[in-house]
Amino acid sequence: MNLLASPVALRAALLLIVAAAAFTLAIWMIRRLRSSLMQNYGLELSAPASIEALPLHLYNTVIQQLKQQKHELQVQNQAEQRRARSTEVFSQAVLTNLSSGVLVFGPNALVKHANPAAREILGFGSLAGMNAEDVFRSAEVCSTDGAAVCPGGTERFPLRLAEEVLAVLREGSQRRKIDADYRTPDGTARRIAVTISPVPAADGSLAGAACLIGDLSELEGIRRQQELRGEISAEMALDLRTSLATIAGYAQQLAGNRDPEKAEQLAADIASEAARLDRHIGGFLAEKHFPASAGSRAAGAV
Repeated sequence: MNLLASPVALRAALLLIVAAAAFTLAIWMIRRLRSSLMQNYGLELSAPASIEALPLHLYNTVIQQLKQQKHELQVQNQAEQRRARSTEVFSQAVLTNLSSGVLVFGPNALVKHANPAAREILGFGSLAGMNAEDVFRSAEVCSTDGAAVCPGGTERFPLRLAEEVLAVLREGSQRRKIDADYRTPDGTARRIAVTISPVPAADGSLAGAACLIGDLSELEGIRRQQELRGEISAEMALDLRTSLATIAGYAQQLAGNRDPEKAEQLAADIASEAARLDRHIGGFLAEKHFPASAGSRAAGAV
């Protein structure tokens, strides 16, 4: 029996040929598409990656990138730490050599930092952990922001320095400039100028209060000496006017007198009053850079 003569066999043979051609064409198209994808993504054609190896390659690439980023972050963190240490060392050096006292209180009113000048002015060997009440104790405010405080205190200006610090910590109020009479633990009386400022935190809350302290004792002593010198000057001026008036009176009597004995007595009184005047104001004139002997020469001339 001839198979080609059979219509069924002929159709089957044609179907097999068409299927084989379609399969071959599909394989060729898949390989062409794969080759195009390889070229687009820069993959080697000589060593094609399998479907299982391709995700592992991408995973390794991501791991390498993460390691590089970690290294960069570590370098940046180390640089930030070095800058922070340099800033801290610089700030510490400035505070240590500052002539004014710097006292920093935390929100709980405990001392967090005190530089050497603050310890010296306040008379403490160490202030760490002390409360504002323990530091300033009974120190009384004598003026604040240029305004004098009444002896009995006012509602606006608390009388005690510790209360001013607590008020800033409690209310977060603006900077306050205060003069206060302070006494060290060993009993030394001092006049101090204190500027109290709130210290804000990064989130805007109150982190504490900083006190800048200056010792006004020396300036206060100079002011009192000037006041005393002014009082002495006034007394000397009054004494000078009185003595000159006395000498003038003796001179008028001497000019109109004809009695030799009376004239001699008046001349002696004038000389005595001039000598007394020279003794009283001679030292004061010497301090004013006037020769103390000037009064003596004037007395001799009279």
